[in-house]
Amino acid sequence: MPNTVTTINPATGKAIREFDTITDEALQQKIEQSHQAFLEWKSRSISERGALIKKVGERLNAHKDRLVKLMTEEMGKPISQGPGEIDLCKAICDYSADNAEKVLADEERDLDGGRALVSYQPIGIIFGIQPWNFPFYQVVRYAIANLMAGNAVLLKHAPNVWGCAEALEEIFKEAGMPENIFSVLYIQDQQASQVTEHRLVRGVTFTGSAATGRKIAAAAGEQLKKTVLELGSNDAFLVLEDADIDKAVNACVMGRIYNNGQTCVAAKRFVVVDAVYDKFRDAFVEKMKNVAFGDPTDENTQLGPVARKDLRDALHQQVQESIENGATCVVGGELPDVEGFFYPATVLEDVKPGMPAYDGELFGPVASLIRATDEDDALRIANDSVYGLGGGIFSEDEERAVKLARDHFDTGMISINGYYIAQPNLPFGGVKDSGYGREHGGFGMREFVNIKSMMIAQ
Repeated sequence: MPNTVTTINPATGKAIREFDTITDEALQQKIEQSHQAFLEWKSRSISERGALIKKVGERLNAHKDRLVKLMTEEMGKPISQGPGEIDLCKAICDYSADNAEKVLADEERDLDGGRALVSYQPIGIIFGIQPWNFPFYQVVRYAIANLMAGNAVLLKHAPNVWGCAEALEEIFKEAGMPENIFSVLYIQDQQASQVTEHRLVRGVTFTGSAATGRKIAAAAGEQLKKTVLELGSNDAFLVLEDADIDKAVNACVMGRIYNNGQTCVAAKRFVVVDAVYDKFRDAFVEKMKNVAFGDPTDENTQLGPVARKDLRDALHQQVQESIENGATCVVGGELPDVEGFFYPATVLEDVKPGMPAYDGELFGPVASLIRATDEDDALRIANDSVYGLGGGIFSEDEERAVKLARDHFDTGMISINGYYIAQPNLPFGGVKDSGYGREHGGFGMREFVNIKSMMIAQ
């Protein structure tokens, strides 16, 4: 039986609109229609696909103002940050269209007594299960790469941003993409297994928590289907003795509060060597004190609400548990008595292993300050995590910082002397409990393809 899903404005706690979920029968029909669309789409040339993908980017840009307001309404993104997300989506469309010919080109290989070709061929329907924190980017990241590769795409988006999912489907149609080649599934969580198990679905990609990622990978593995997982993290940003402290503080504060602190590659643990700890700590705490939460529709607001009440409450519980285990809260840390799901910019000190602020992922504007004795100890602390998605190093010795990042930092993406998130031309992904597989930089186009060898005797 269909259920109703209600989207909630996290700044007010009030309902926005209702969506009906689809029946199992309608879901099966959607999958069949997606497969039929794939059979036609895969026969199109890469240049034909690329021309339509570019149009998707153009239409995203044309609807930017509407999409930005929708993100702010559904998940609380500060409205000043929304245009950057749409710009990134367009850049991904352009990069993918411009580089697919090279990434997916047949390769000549040596073969005794003949010649060989390696080809990258589409495989079918790719099922994406995506979160709410970047409601357009998260979808575009996997969908565009797979569409360029010749696959069809199904999307199960987070229910609190189904308006964004609906808008995306409309934009793909407006751009002239074939019917059913990109389809949104308005389904309940328990229906997702039907998609994974369906014989016509060939791969699953998921962004979200490690706990859910394990379940999805196990379910797909039972069907011998490949997965790409981009999971959580508690990224460590290292401040070394020769760091520019002002530069480090500015980047670290931005890295912690951007997108209301709800970013998988947010700066979360700040590991500072003893020689500069007090200097960094005083400046960082002062700057975090000056970050006030407020109306996300106001262009001047730096910090909006947490996306859902349950997420805000879970974050507060992590803060309280860390304090009970010995952490010191020097800024924030209290639930505000206001309408909506706001949480203040918070700084925890004296953070140690065994605390959620050290071991877990705090998905909100909460910073963990950790003192390290020296550079080696800072790297030890950084790597003392089940996660490995992103991270950062601040040091004025750039060559040394690059060597530490390349050879010793066990994580997928590292910012040096700044804070960066996704870049269309660079691989995006992590290691350990942060998942596996890579997106962007052309790598995503090769994740769900048949890498086919052809040996030709002569």
